[in-house]
Amino acid sequence: MTIAANTDQATPQPTFASQLATAAGLLVVMTIITGVVYPLLVTGIAKVAFRDQAEGSLIVKDGKIVGSRHIGQPFEDPKHFWSRLSGTSPAPYNPSSSSAMNFGPTNDAETKAAQARIDALHAADPGNNAPIPVDLVTGSCSGLDPDISPAAAEYQIARVARVRSIPEARVRELVAAHTEGRDLGILGEPHVNVLELNLALDTLISP
Repeated sequence: MTIAANTDQATPQPTFASQLATAAGLLVVMTIITGVVYPLLVTGIAKVAFRDQAEGSLIVKDGKIVGSRHIGQPFEDPKHFWSRLSGTSPAPYNPSSSSAMNFGPTNDAETKAAQARIDALHAADPGNNAPIPVDLVTGSCSGLDPDISPAAAEYQIARVARVRSIPEARVRELVAAHTEGRDLGILGEPHVNVLELNLALDTLISP
């Protein structure tokens, strides 16, 4: 009886050098795909489908960029609506230094900051005895919040109307026009963009 010879040969094992070359090649390919191709693709789609948002949602007035609708600005003049407090450094509403400023409710720094804002609001509008909405005396988690609540805007209407010598009804109409509802009808809370509202006020012609 004849026994056939076993002609099967063992599969050669890859060397360290070949494995290293494969890994290096994969690294290069994935770096190009995820680090170059994907970001460029996403940026290109964003600039076409969401051009305004991709460029920072900038607000332009008289041909000049005056801000972004997503970044708050400090307003201290009584003729303007005031924004929320900001604790960013070295200046308020610094987008490169986003940070919260609120401490715990028993922290003295929180109490002093809130009281200072309460005093400033009363000094600017001494005849207003209405309760002050909480978002006017506290900061947001980012320190960059561009919006205030409709209640915070309502609280300031009398002061703004008096300083500008215009009827409260006209100011209230502007507030209503710049009040946005919940996103998709369910997300977040109604809010008023302070910069856009103040820009609208500055273009309003007094009677």
